[in-house]
Amino acid sequence: MSPSLKTLLAAAVLAAVSATTFAQTATPGVDRRQENQAARMASGAASGALTPREQRRLNREQKAIARAEDRAKADGTVTPKERKHLNRMQDRASHKIHRQKHDRQHKQAPGAAASVSGK
Repeated sequence: MSPSLKTLLAAAVLAAVSATTFAQTATPGVDRRQENQAARMASGAASGALTPREQRRLNREQKAIARAEDRAKADGTVTPKERKHLNRMQDRASHKIHRQKHDRQHKQAPGAAASVSGK
């Protein structure tokens, strides 16, 4: 076998192994949902639909999902069971985001304190 053929073969094997490893640890669906949920939370914060306390709680939940994703990736393979767990965590988080944005609690605008009439 010529040296260039050996190099080409070695590169092909390395690429195949890398692609397989990446496919087992890649979680593009989880990442996409994380970005979507972050955008929903940011819009809720900007509109005042989320109070500061609600924002903190939802951010804490997103961090927990990110930690769970990191743990799932730590061994080099994200198993179907781990993917299901991550998706379930995100389903719950999505539901909480919706519920908090539509719960009629709003952040007070600066200077818009409730006025008390002296009558």
